[in-house]
Amino acid sequence: MIDQETQERLQVNTDGDAGPYLMVPLEQVPAIRAVLQQHGIAHSLDQDAVQFDDKPIIALINFGRGTDPVRIQQLLDAA
Repeated sequence: MIDQETQERLQVNTDGDAGPYLMVPLEQVPAIRAVLQQHGIAHSLDQDAVQFDDKPIIALINFGRGTDPVRIQQLLDAA
């Protein structure tokens, strides 16, 4: 799956202590969540992660510790 804003591949991030996460444009959240739900990938969503002029523009999808970031990346790449 391609990021609509940057036109680059969506990338599951693994830096930090909380577990893998994904930062995506709000417009893409429904499509990404559909892929995750279809494959039973547990996640939480923060739609207000990045704001501009007091309006959310980037959402943060958290996968939690123990989630396989490689599998998530493969699913997103195939979507």
